[in-house]
Amino acid sequence: MLVYEHVGGRPLYALPDEAITDELLAGAWHQVQSLQARRIAHRRLDSDALLVDRNGTVFLTDLRGGEIAAGDVVLRMDIAQLLTTLGLRVGAERSVAAAVEVLGPDAVAGSLPLLQPLALGRGTRATLRQLARERAQRQREAVLEASHAAKEAREAEAREAQDAAGGPEAAAGDRKTAKAEKQAEKRAIEEALEDAREEDLLSQIRQQVLLVRPQAPIEPERLERIRPRTLVSFCAGAFAAYFLLSQFTHLKLGALVGEANWIWVIFALAFSALTYLAAALSLLGFVPEKVPLGRTVLAQVAASFVKLVAPAAVGGVALNTRFLQRAGVRPGLAVASVGASQLFGLASHIVLLLTFGYITGTERTPALSPSRTVIAGLLTAAVLVLVVTAIPVLRKFVSTRVRSLFAGVIPRMLDVLQRPKKLLAGIGGTLLLTAANVMCLDSAIRAFGGELSYASIAVVFLAGNALGSAAPTPGGVGAVEAALIAGLTFAGLPYETAAPAVLLFRLMVFWLPVLPGWVAFTHLTRKEAL
Repeated sequence: MLVYEHVGGRPLYALPDEAITDELLAGAWHQVQSLQARRIAHRRLDSDALLVDRNGTVFLTDLRGGEIAAGDVVLRMDIAQLLTTLGLRVGAERSVAAAVEVLGPDAVAGSLPLLQPLALGRGTRATLRQLARERAQRQREAVLEASHAAKEAREAEAREAQDAAGGPEAAAGDRKTAKAEKQAEKRAIEEALEDAREEDLLSQIRQQVLLVRPQAPIEPERLERIRPRTLVSFCAGAFAAYFLLSQFTHLKLGALVGEANWIWVIFALAFSALTYLAAALSLLGFVPEKVPLGRTVLAQVAASFVKLVAPAAVGGVALNTRFLQRAGVRPGLAVASVGASQLFGLASHIVLLLTFGYITGTERTPALSPSRTVIAGLLTAAVLVLVVTAIPVLRKFVSTRVRSLFAGVIPRMLDVLQRPKKLLAGIGGTLLLTAANVMCLDSAIRAFGGELSYASIAVVFLAGNALGSAAPTPGGVGAVEAALIAGLTFAGLPYETAAPAVLLFRLMVFWLPVLPGWVAFTHLTRKEAL
């Protein structure tokens, strides 16, 4: 049986400042001491969780988010949180003094590494950010006031000097003293800024603790919060792993390895290696500056390792941007070059998908009529464009982002157009990248005795690659395999051939390059190229 007792009182934030006495602060710390003696962590010691009755007795509420048998780090986080919560009401000095009186200096000093915003609650972080904005505003106002006062004083002195002396001699004297007046104004602004500079609450708490324990550790512990994107990626990765295991459980891998034609496996490996050269050419084609080809190829190999820990559409872009910056390209131009390469790759991807889709639709019909799938896709795209155009909110949303994208990409494209060889290298590299991947998938299919037209394989690969880029899983794991298997089966390939062929293809282009990618990533990082 769980019994609750109603306690009449007010939370800490509702109490006036004069009602928060030293006895009340000690009562709060005694409650936390009782929890910590039993290794119970509260995890939410903000003003809402501290209830004070009419007699000044402190009760801790909202224990539903706590932990039993808590570790030392979590217990110290509770101390850091309560130090900050009480410090927001009574100041750092009284908050630390009350904690030291109850818990002792060693326990309070041990919480200093956890005294950082990431270890505090959401409401406390928001309050600290608000105080930081107000502090910055006061500093700006102090600087502006000092600058204005110095300017008025300088003008008054100039008028007095001109009235007293008069003539060109006074003007010459003003010019001589102009430099000294500017220096005086700069010193006045610096003094005003120094007077207005305030330390944040966490720094004040650290200083008060260091007065008690000068040898206390102050280096913050490294903490990380789980981001929503990380959680989504983990869930999607778990689902993808479950999907792959369920798809391949009935496949006899030993028999498949024995049945595979190793000549085509070697061809698949060669085409997979060719994709890195193609990716380097497609990037360098949109970089007018001189960047070494060999190191760029090595960066693309390193990207295969980054894709394992980041979504496919994110990891490669970030790595290439960083690589170009380290190669001497200015940050804005590096972002524009990668954006131009991605934009051209997207455009060519759509054109190739529509082209091969049209060819695939005409392979089985004597008349040159496009397939129903292509027509349905075009109609769907047209309807989406009309919907976006008709709704003002969506139209503004799309136009704002497209304008910001083209603002940096278009000037970069104009620079590339003035260098035809660079442009041809970029176009050729993009087309070679698609062709190498298609030939790698074709070799994987032929390794298990299957055969499809190149147009059909190209459509399946382009569609699966698009789904992989949109999937939140690292490298599109799960989404790519499902799309490729479904596409090859729909194109007429038996499932018993499509499944191992896709497994071999993904082994060549995704899993095998991970170790060489890690080596390349480590090497480039050591050489400060990333």
